[in-house]
Amino acid sequence: MSDWMVAVLLGIIEGLTEFLPVSSTGHLILAGELVGFTDKSSVAFKIAIQLGAILAVILVYWQRFWAVGVGLLKMEAGPVAFTRNILLGFAPALVIGVLAYDAIRAAMQTPQIVAIALIVGGFIILILERVVKTVRFNAVEEIPLGTSLSIGLVQCTAMLPGVSRSGATIMGGLMMGVERKTAAEFSFFLAVPTMMAATVYALWKDRALLNSDDMGMIAIGFIMAFLVAVVVVKAFVAVVGKYGFAPFAYYRIIVGSAALIWLSLR
Repeated sequence: MSDWMVAVLLGIIEGLTEFLPVSSTGHLILAGELVGFTDKSSVAFKIAIQLGAILAVILVYWQRFWAVGVGLLKMEAGPVAFTRNILLGFAPALVIGVLAYDAIRAAMQTPQIVAIALIVGGFIILILERVVKTVRFNAVEEIPLGTSLSIGLVQCTAMLPGVSRSGATIMGGLMMGVERKTAAEFSFFLAVPTMMAATVYALWKDRALLNSDDMGMIAIGFIMAFLVAVVVVKAFVAVVGKYGFAPFAYYRIIVGSAALIWLSLR
């Protein structure tokens, strides 16, 4: 498979999975193994194209971000609380991501970790779907400081490939009393600073490994991820509202089990 076809394929996979609780990074790692895209530059590629999907959030929710920006200039309570909560949720990932980057990079080159994390995460989602019932917060602005910071700490578990950043933040939010749709939206908004920082840091750290061909692949994957994610962001909230998270949990268990079998037979 040519490089540009690999970039298109992985970009589509990223766009489809970034906002679902199924681990986009895990899917990119397994797909990379399948097509033989496992060289040293592949790690930076798999991190960088995630920003394309994240920018879809800005497009879909541009009115919300615009209102927050205008409200901040006027120091209105709602926009200030929104921004405070996003920054608090982002802070743990910023610190831990820098300190643990080399370990994260090594884990991203170990597909067995992804398969196991997919299975374990699937069972955790099924359990949480059954036990989490109480809703205390119905908007991002209502979430207390400590809860925002706690969700940010839970997000850091997704630095282990296969856990799912969106899954970790959404499930973390549900456990702490955040309403289902609000938890999903908080996960979307929190992804913007998190993945922007991760992309810039990964490209800087791996700059010596990247050439013009690699940057071309990143550009293709980035664009594909953005286009696909625009559709997925809107559809995901509707699906979750109707069916909950159980379908994604079963999917994780099936894919993780199949991946373990495949990896053991190679």
